[in-house]
Order: sequence, then C-alpha cells, then structure tokens
Amino acid sequence: MRLQKFLAHTGVASRRHAEEMIRAGRVKVNGRTVTTMGFQVKVGRDEITVDGRPVNGSVEKVYILLYKPPGVVTTVNDPQGRPTVIDLVKDISVRLYPVGRLDFATEGLLLLTNDGELTLRLTHPRYRIPKTYLALVKGVPDKNTINHLRRGVKLEDGLAKPEEVRLRRIDKGNAVLEMTLREGRKREVRRMLATTGHPVIWLKRIKFAFLTLKDLRPGEHRMLTPAEVARLYSLVGLEFSPTPADTGVVK
Repeated sequence: MRLQKFLAHTGVASRRHAEEMIRAGRVKVNGRTVTTMGFQVKVGRDEITVDGRPVNGSVEKVYILLYKPPGVVTTVNDPQGRPTVIDLVKDISVRLYPVGRLDFATEGLLLLTNDGELTLRLTHPRYRIPKTYLALVKGVPDKNTINHLRRGVKLEDGLAKPEEVRLRRIDKGNAVLEMTLREGRKREVRRMLATTGHPVIWLKRIKFAFLTLKDLRPGEHRMLTPAEVARLYSLVGLEFSPTPADTGVVK
C-alpha cells in the first residue's frame, strides 16, 4: 500500500495532508525518513511512525458530529492557546481531525473523524456536498439583493454562487438569511454578504449534507450511526463496511 494511502486509511490525516507530512520529513518507515510520494509499505510488517509516534494500522474509525460554539478554533492545536474543537471531545481516545473548517466566530455543525479518505472526499469540490447556514446580517436585504446573491457574487477567488438563498425572518431591523452552498471556500458566506452591504453579525451552520444539529447544544457532540456513515460514504462514492460502534450522544 502507498504510504500516503496508509496514513489516510489509519486516520492520521487526509491523503493530501499525509503527503504534506511526508514531504516535510515527518514520516519514517523502519526508522528511515521517507519523503518520496508513492513509497510502498507492507501493512503489518513495516514499522511506520509520524513525529516519532507509531501508527497502528488497525485503528477503529470514529465519526463525530459536534455542535461547535463560537470562540473555538477548528484546528487540532492552536499556537495562540485558544480552545480548539479537539478540546471539546477529550473523552475520545483516538486522534481526530475536523472535516473542513468553521471560523473562530462561527458556530454550528462540524464533523470530526480519523477517516482520512472520507475527509478528503467530503471536502473536495468535486463532490459538492451541500452545507446550510443561518446568517444574521445588518439591515434587511431587498429582493434585488437576494436575487443578486442567487445569481452569484464575484469574489477575489472567483464567482461564489449559492445553491439557495432565502429570507427567514426580520429581527429588530436586521435579517436572518438561510443560505446553502456546495463549495468550501474560506469565509465564503461572510465575504459574499459583505459585498452586498449587509455584513454578517452572527453565523451558524445548521446542516452538512443530510446531517443536522437536532438535540445538541453548543459544545455537545454525538457519534454518527453506522447508517449515517454509510450514507456519507455513498454520497462520495465509497463503500462502507460497518463495525460495532457507540451510537449514543456523548456529552
């Protein structure tokens, strides 16, 4: 098996991140640093380490749905010492990674897993996984502004076009919009709305694919059920082989 595929399969990182780790000289096979892409390893025979820590090829896959609160960073570690999403799941013993990102001030649904291949596909633009947000914006956009958003907004990195935009309600002179996107650009919702003159006051992701925040409060998380994982696999063209898992809510 190729080294980067092995690292993704065992949940160390997505395949793309695994390749970056190999290039950086962080991975050793049988005590020797490997920086070559496509290096073949013998699963169960070769000793593979990342940053000096052994990688176990039989790590059980874990899939978690987290309600990320605002004021938490979507990283494994933060140089500034801010709380991270991993701090919220300290009861989980395996090494987890976030699927995509929510920025520091944004709250809502975030997936965490050690399944590198699934992470790569769920975040790849090719699979166009829908993500739905609620945005409280300054002022009330008129119909022309909402139609402009639906047609797409030119940003510095290209055209950003939501799947859907609708006005949910008006709250004390400001508006709550619901927006569904199939891209994953950095701060995309905030940047789109800033161009309209209705900047975001508060932002929450309420849906990822078919998953929602039902019954969770900020900071809480639960395991995905095998059926939910299988459905995610199906969305990105993978086959899922279920193993026994805890399907209860972990708080």
